[in-house]
Amino acid sequence: MVLFVYTQISYKETPYRVSSLKYADIIKWITNTRNGLPGYVTVNMVTQETQLVRLPEGEYMHYSTAEHFNNYLYRHVRFQFPTKIFGEAAFEIDDSGHPYWIVPTVNYRIMLFGGKDYDGAILVDAVTGESTFYTLADVPQWCDKVFSADLVYDQLGSYGKYRSGFWNSLIGQSGVLVPTGSSAPSLFSSSESSDSNTDPSTSSTSGYNYLAIDDDVYMYTGMTSANSDESLVGFVLINLRTKATTYYTCAGATETSAMRSAEGQVQQMSYVATSPLLLNIANRPTYFLSLKDGAGLVKMYAFIDVQRYQIVGVGSTVDAAQANYITALGSDSEVDVDPSDLNVEGAEEYTGTIEAIESVVKQGSTYYYFKMKGQSQVYVAAVTVSYDLPFMKAGEKIKVRYTEAGDVRTVSAIAAPGEDFEAPAEQPAEQAPAEGEQPQEQPQA
Repeated sequence: MVLFVYTQISYKETPYRVSSLKYADIIKWITNTRNGLPGYVTVNMVTQETQLVRLPEGEYMHYSTAEHFNNYLYRHVRFQFPTKIFGEAAFEIDDSGHPYWIVPTVNYRIMLFGGKDYDGAILVDAVTGESTFYTLADVPQWCDKVFSADLVYDQLGSYGKYRSGFWNSLIGQSGVLVPTGSSAPSLFSSSESSDSNTDPSTSSTSGYNYLAIDDDVYMYTGMTSANSDESLVGFVLINLRTKATTYYTCAGATETSAMRSAEGQVQQMSYVATSPLLLNIANRPTYFLSLKDGAGLVKMYAFIDVQRYQIVGVGSTVDAAQANYITALGSDSEVDVDPSDLNVEGAEEYTGTIEAIESVVKQGSTYYYFKMKGQSQVYVAAVTVSYDLPFMKAGEKIKVRYTEAGDVRTVSAIAAPGEDFEAPAEQPAEQAPAEGEQPQEQPQA
């Protein structure tokens, strides 16, 4: 048996991808359809743990798009809802792990076949075939994907294009916005993009990605000006269950620029960056992405500052990448951050004696590498962690706070034994801290 396309969901407050099994060919279907499909596959998007979930004996799935005749999913719901028009079905599981198919129902808002949208969903029990129609307002909370990301992505493009009128979208283009990954509208070309990101986990093109927030799944995409596609003007979050849409202003680099910046940090590895997510790190709008090798395996992670995409932190673990990013933030004199925001969660502490210490300059910033007596790990600290670092010598006893990745420990704070850690040295604050994410109007996708 093989797998369907994975569906992004939020399961037990953790982002997962789930997929039903399907028959490999007609012979497999003939010999196994009586018993049904025995289970589904889940992938934890945090730990990357993959699991084949087997259903109890006698409770296998008998309704899917891999079946034939009356058990074929779309034929099954057609007999029960003969007047409905169906969208693309998605496989999901409820909070107890029971499998369902979510079949959205289509409503055309412009004449007969224009303005395609969804007005509800049919939830089909994959085991028993029991089907129930829900309006959008009544869809159960555990259901995460009613709207397809491609549909709302296209609707968002139409909103940004026509928000100030048809002729303005072609001439002048004042206030015209396009989702990242789409081409700007013009008199001679369509604004539809052929390279939207249909699989953000494996594609290196910009477009959209997913965020799990409060047990719901949101589609995320950046917005750029039609006249300047190299800079981000904001981003949009769209709830894929309700289609509630929120737009945030956030000036900075586009996802593509961030991906190229992250790849440049490890260019000797030839890793490929995935489409990024936008996070709030140290009260700075920050892109987060993974770096994959030629086989598609995640090898490293990266954090990139949106407003200054030259500031990058990479590491083989998320914690290490975050620690390196925060260190880079504190080392950049052009970035104004609150020192209290530079503390790293999950950091450990150690008190010991310096065995050897050396300084190096990387990308215009000074870093100190040192080893502690009795340990093989190397400690790395930016000069902004403590301005006492240039005066430290072998034999001096200190206390450090660090995060670990392999044999390298990234230091975020230094103090004398028995004393409390002080906040990292502040950079001169010549301007008010930039506000990374300011909620604005809520456009309808």
